[in-house]
Amino acid sequence: MGGIYLIRGDDELVELTEQAYDSEDILQKLLADHPNLLAGDQIDSSDPRRWLLITREMKLPSGEGEADRWSVDHLFLDQDGIPTLVEVKRSSDTRLRREVVGQLLEYAANAVAYWPVERIQAEFEYRCEKAKQDPDSIIGAFLSEDEDPETFWEHVRTNLEAGKIRLVFVADVIPSELRRIVEFLNEQMSPADVIAVEVKQYAGGGERTLIPRVIGVSERKAARKEPQVKRRWDEDSLLAEMERVHGSQAAVGATRLLEGLRALGVDIRWGRGAKYGSFVPRVFHNGRKHQLFAVYTDAARIELYFFYYMQREPFTDDEKRRILLDKFRAIPGVSLPDDAVDKLPNVPLKLLAQDGIVKEFMSVIRWLVEEIRKT
Repeated sequence: MGGIYLIRGDDELVELTEQAYDSEDILQKLLADHPNLLAGDQIDSSDPRRWLLITREMKLPSGEGEADRWSVDHLFLDQDGIPTLVEVKRSSDTRLRREVVGQLLEYAANAVAYWPVERIQAEFEYRCEKAKQDPDSIIGAFLSEDEDPETFWEHVRTNLEAGKIRLVFVADVIPSELRRIVEFLNEQMSPADVIAVEVKQYAGGGERTLIPRVIGVSERKAARKEPQVKRRWDEDSLLAEMERVHGSQAAVGATRLLEGLRALGVDIRWGRGAKYGSFVPRVFHNGRKHQLFAVYTDAARIELYFFYYMQREPFTDDEKRRILLDKFRAIPGVSLPDDAVDKLPNVPLKLLAQDGIVKEFMSVIRWLVEEIRKT
């Protein structure tokens, strides 16, 4: 193994030799604590990538409405809101040759299909709160002065919709077989990026240093990338798109839902997706933001935020969420499984086009808002 040399003090030369990591978890923790090891300046020298850790062991379902099946080692976002999935292996792990490639590609396919941006945001806030950190302060320090958090999360949504994600393999040594696969995939895949980061460890004389090196960055691919065109959705454009794609029942359901929300006096955030429209009703109480649910034009559904509720009082209590679940299930036509109390279950929007159903649905939402405001 080669070595590097450290001059300590005036004339002491310390030789540091390459050493393997004692465990995979050590390298995983180093990345979580020091995201700059992903060498964002090597990924994009003209605009070095900066990293916001969402969480370690980010869970992934294998289908719509299904339970979580896998977990990716780390999920980061860069300053452009590009989801960056990181899988860590030691060079001694034989899966690093080929198996890990299929594994991460499968994760990526399901992330694009089944990760709503609200879940990513909720995971970030949950991680911060467990660490006794303020999520708003963390993301505020991460963003540039001219960008607000709402816009940033919309960029994340747009990137997911477009399949614009980054897959990163990290190891102490990237074997030649994986290097060739990464270089090939990164040249062929668009708009996704595939790279590898080799983080070698050198130690000696009580000192330690880490040297990251990025593999797979393609100058030709970077040159042909086109900026995404975003749009600001509003009520008229969303309803028109809903009727065009899903028909009049979905549009009527969305219209009645919006009328009920206006009568309730909640704030509505409109999406900025390049392809799909969305809106999220929100309640602000005691300095906290509570998102109630989301509506999307891609599937004409109402996505209930039980996963989000469980991280905000008073619905951190399982029994309280079960009461809410039972209220939704009492609405004719609404079928939600028992395990929906910590997931993101869906209600078909067209149900609200039926006489009386929207009133029952809004009655549950009114109860939800009142419980939040009692906290």
